Amino acid sequence: MHGSTRSLAESFATVPVPRDAGFWRTLFAFVGPGWLVAVGYMDPGNWATDIAGGSAFGYTLLAVVLLSNLMAIVLQSLAARLGIGAGLDLAQACRANTGRPVNYALWFLAEVAIIACDLAEVLGTAIALKLLFGLPLLYGVVLTGLDVFLILALQRFGFRKLEAFIGALLVVIAICFGFELMWANPDWAAAAGGLIPRPEIVTDPAKLYIAIGILGATVMPHNLYLHSSIVQTRAYDRTEPERRRALRLATIDSTVALGLAFFINAAILILAAATFHVAGRTDVAEIEQAHELLAPMLGVGGASAVFAIALLASGQNSTVTGTLAGQIVMEGFLDLRLPAWLRRLITRGLAIIPAVAVVGTTGDGGATDLLVLSQVVLSLQLPFAVIPLVMLTANRRVMGGFAAPRWLAALAWGIATVIVALNGYLLIGTVTG
Repeated sequence: MHGSTRSLAESFATVPVPRDAGFWRTLFAFVGPGWLVAVGYMDPGNWATDIAGGSAFGYTLLAVVLLSNLMAIVLQSLAARLGIGAGLDLAQACRANTGRPVNYALWFLAEVAIIACDLAEVLGTAIALKLLFGLPLLYGVVLTGLDVFLILALQRFGFRKLEAFIGALLVVIAICFGFELMWANPDWAAAAGGLIPRPEIVTDPAKLYIAIGILGATVMPHNLYLHSSIVQTRAYDRTEPERRRALRLATIDSTVALGLAFFINAAILILAAATFHVAGRTDVAEIEQAHELLAPMLGVGGASAVFAIALLASGQNSTVTGTLAGQIVMEGFLDLRLPAWLRRLITRGLAIIPAVAVVGTTGDGGATDLLVLSQVVLSLQLPFAVIPLVMLTANRRVMGGFAAPRWLAALAWGIATVIVALNGYLLIGTVTG
């Protein structure tokens, strides 16, 4: 470990790992960080792109959901490698290996990304509260400020309890979509066919645009900071053989968790394809619109409520992990340690203020525009997290014997190039309309 301060010092090495236990018991001790990371791959920002893709083009874009998930698995395994191999989170590694101006620039961009991400979660939660309880959007946005205290209360009970809370909400989301798919009764053969990439995804501009949106909404910059830190919450001997075992188990954890994220994103797209596209409603692109149409089109009274419950669970989960990432970024880049409640309040406040301002002045319609804008901001910031991660994990001076092997580094550079190119294209398209 370089330097004296630990990442997430209050949670560092607090989750016990049994000694001399069998494979499954040891793996269970390492299960958790991957699930916190998986949350970012099924946040409210993803829902809109999956709904739009499914309603407009049926099952065709399922291949894109699968491809972006595979990219995410590789990048998250690199984040775990950095945390376990170098004993640094991504923010600390950037601070230790860049000059002050670059470090401050990367910190600023990471903070902007976290605010943008938090904005999507605030709006997602507020929309869910409106759909479930008829609560005006503005009140819902203000109410999300209380999430901060929920996180603090959970962390009082230890990091394991926080992971259990997140895991429970993920199970709720998965069950909700299990029911939705049962009611929608999709054409499973066509859905399986959709997993095979087709040339038209690239040649048709409309399909390409939504495909890039799905890719852009999938890999989240804050997740790379988060994962590289929270893999360090496990308590084991920091010897090389033990760290190699920890890396292997942490990679299994995140790969399985991202498999669940793939199921949920695919389920949203399949639901939209089986309900809206089949009925000729190819124009459904917004969360509220989908919620309104689900019950009448599926002929199941509870379908819309189940959808809203899943959205609420998704928004809650994402706020917890986004706030944790905010702490990691501030401590890692600046070595600035504020009281937990104050730091969380600042992060959340920076997201709530623009949300209140926009919803207050433009009404509910402005919320959707703000959701889209938050995804564009995230796309812009992504290269500034992915490129340092790939560079650092390939660097023997930083990683020692844990440096990514050449094949993995080459694969990661390929993924980084694709993500940067597609996000650039998406951004140009958004700016030029």
